[in-house]
Amino acid sequence: MSDLTRIPAPDGVAPAAQYTHVVTGTGRLVAVSGQLAQDEDGELVGAGDAGAQARQVFENLRRCLAAAGATFDDVVKLTYFVTDMAHMPAVRAARAEHIRDDRLPAASAVQVAGLVRPEFLMEIEALAVVAA
Repeated sequence: MSDLTRIPAPDGVAPAAQYTHVVTGTGRLVAVSGQLAQDEDGELVGAGDAGAQARQVFENLRRCLAAAGATFDDVVKLTYFVTDMAHMPAVRAARAEHIRDDRLPAASAVQVAGLVRPEFLMEIEALAVVAA
């Protein structure tokens, strides 16, 4: 695990409710491509169910991070691409299963018109910093 510093509310910036404004660290950068709600065979998990899809996406992120020697404690940035902002409570619930509130990374949430296939409700990518 790298030594990360989180700055939740820099001077003059409104406090963050569900993320940290700034995360700094030194070490090796790990970039995880956007993950979808697919099982190991590439099959959709949770058709029409934002909660099931979010849980699968976070499980895929966990596996990708582990492959690089990282954990969610090392994540400095998450980017959420959702087809409807109404899916964000499900995303936050799945995130809470993996990331403690005192370890929240920087984050961006973007509503998109669509993803690679219409049955996917979200795609999430991660950046982590792991001790060198």
